[in-house]
Amino acid sequence: MAQAAIRTDNGFATDEAQAPGQRVALRRLSLTNFRSYSHVDVALDGRPVAIAGANGAGKTNFIEAISLIGPGRGLRSARLHELPRDAGDGGWAVSARLHDGEDEISLGVGAHSAKPERRVCRIEESSASGPSAFADHLRCLWLTPAQDRLFMEGAGERRKFLDRMTLAHDGGHAKASSAYEKAMRQRQRLLDEGRSDDEWLSGLEAQMAEAGVAIASARCNMVTMLAGADISGEVFPAADIALDGDLETALGENDPADVEREHADNLRANRGIDAHAGRCLKGPHRSDLIVQHREKNQAARLCSTGEQKALLIGLVLANARALAEHPGGAPIILLLDEIAAHLDPERRAGLFAIIDNLGLQAFMTGTDEALFTAWGRRAQCFAAENNTLCETTFE
Repeated sequence: MAQAAIRTDNGFATDEAQAPGQRVALRRLSLTNFRSYSHVDVALDGRPVAIAGANGAGKTNFIEAISLIGPGRGLRSARLHELPRDAGDGGWAVSARLHDGEDEISLGVGAHSAKPERRVCRIEESSASGPSAFADHLRCLWLTPAQDRLFMEGAGERRKFLDRMTLAHDGGHAKASSAYEKAMRQRQRLLDEGRSDDEWLSGLEAQMAEAGVAIASARCNMVTMLAGADISGEVFPAADIALDGDLETALGENDPADVEREHADNLRANRGIDAHAGRCLKGPHRSDLIVQHREKNQAARLCSTGEQKALLIGLVLANARALAEHPGGAPIILLLDEIAAHLDPERRAGLFAIIDNLGLQAFMTGTDEALFTAWGRRAQCFAAENNTLCETTFE
């Protein structure tokens, strides 16, 4: 596939005058029968939050709960039956109080024990249609240890990472992705069955082309916004980003309407090839995110574990800054699980300064409170033990 390249510097100045955001975030979080928690109710004051504790103490479970107050299945992509506490009655609940700068609003998600397979969402005292309704009130960006091998995994994991970042910029991205996947499945089923209904196939291919161009366009806009963010400094390595996909590249050279028509024509021409392969061989579902360490001129997959982690953190923080510099969307929260792993003390201190200056509420976890001492009193600190959280200081 052809590549559409984007250059971006994954570093930040730490001058307070450049802080783009305003800390607007969660003020209280309550969990009931969620994962390992029987009940916990935590008051938050708007500062970044650092949570330290041994493995299995409930740190990740706590920030996963926050990630569920938004579209999708959260940072673990968990299914509903995985969320209730083992010793509970089968139901669970997560309740949050969000301060948006002027007012406070209550958001909640959970499931009743009588219907554990049905997710229940509410905004204030009213029922919400589903987790997508939270998108107008809260956006979460996260980084977990499971993503540390992103550059070593297949293209599918990088697409997922890319689309998660894109969704934070463009709420319609999920709808376009869903429409594309549905039309692609229906088309493939017709091809597998040997049905040659040209009108039906052409209609599905038109839907795939329209949604596919929307997906590719949103991805291109996302990385353009990322590259245009005001980022400088040397805390994290600079990266060159390339979108490896036919539609993404075509959009850089042609009108979207022309790209859409050409893609529909290509799908029609490739019906026989796709039928033989058992899958559609062209489209945004085949695209990839290519990341290069600029200074070393080396593919991210060839970099050391520490360098890969630094590149990944840089991408997430650059996306957070890009979002913060374009007001109008819902408040942004960063969820950073085991974030200090593989970082030396100087880079850890630089990371904390970046988060502080972004002006966004962040939740960070780690196994050792010493990893967070550079925060001083700029962060609200909690010790996690036996699935309880106790406010403390890490100094």
